[in-house]
Amino acid sequence: MSEQREQQEQEQGGAGERPLRGRVALVAGATRGAGRGIAVELGAAGATVYVTGRTTRERRSEYDRPETIEETADLVSAAGGRGIAVPTDHLEPERVRALVERIDAEQGRLDVLVNDIWGGEHLFGWDDPVWEHDLDKGLRLLRLAVETHAITSHFALPLLLRTPGGLVVEMTDGTAEYNAVNYRNSFFYDLAKSSVLRMAFALGHELGPRGATAVALTPGWMRSEMMLDAFEVTEETWRDALTAQPHFAISETPRYTGRAVAALAADPDVARFNGTSQSSGGLARVYGFTDLDGSRPDCWRYLVEVQDADKPADASGYR
Repeated sequence: MSEQREQQEQEQGGAGERPLRGRVALVAGATRGAGRGIAVELGAAGATVYVTGRTTRERRSEYDRPETIEETADLVSAAGGRGIAVPTDHLEPERVRALVERIDAEQGRLDVLVNDIWGGEHLFGWDDPVWEHDLDKGLRLLRLAVETHAITSHFALPLLLRTPGGLVVEMTDGTAEYNAVNYRNSFFYDLAKSSVLRMAFALGHELGPRGATAVALTPGWMRSEMMLDAFEVTEETWRDALTAQPHFAISETPRYTGRAVAALAADPDVARFNGTSQSSGGLARVYGFTDLDGSRPDCWRYLVEVQDADKPADASGYR
């Protein structure tokens, strides 16, 4: 094996094969963060991946950030898959209908749907109760985080169900167990993330008897582009943020979540998880994948046992 190929396979978590070759995925909301990490890892496993979002090389969304869906598609192709960027506002039903019709015309199948649309980082107030929160922003957040997922599933699931064994991944923040007893930042944020968890549960009931699987998945404390910028660090210097926030030691890359989705998609027995809530760290224990640095962060166990328990920051035994 050449040194270059060996390095590439190490970056892909040690996999010397592409178990998703011939499979088709749609990652809705793949401009940056978890969506980008998921798209790249599906590509690394050999899939053709349609990546959607609102920020392109010609136009930025209200996030006004530099990441684009074309960049994500290029990264998918560089990883070994085929990336196809399709600008899509998932609040516009006809745009989503056209997207799915294009996938059908070009591929004739859809094996994996990842609903990762969010877009609400600038829309919720951390300390504002619902009666003081900006109502327009709160309702916009719910539309972006919940309505988009419903619209996308409405149009994409008939194509996904055409081939047995399809997988739907609803991306959220927090496991069902954690969110059931913990208030998540604000009324609107809490409602949005809990709604997505319930979507996976409901889809599990509707998809399971029809031969497909739905799973809710949460990353841990993710080193997304926006999070790194917030701490004024890069992926190479992220540990510099520990001075300001020691618990950031448990953080993980977006590719870690990507490997969780790729593992689910390649699992012939994935139906065992139908309708359930999973985390990147929890699935790493099941499937044995690691983050890019070879570690295996288990953020949600850490949050309960260390951070929420007001213990000193120490990720030993949790990654």
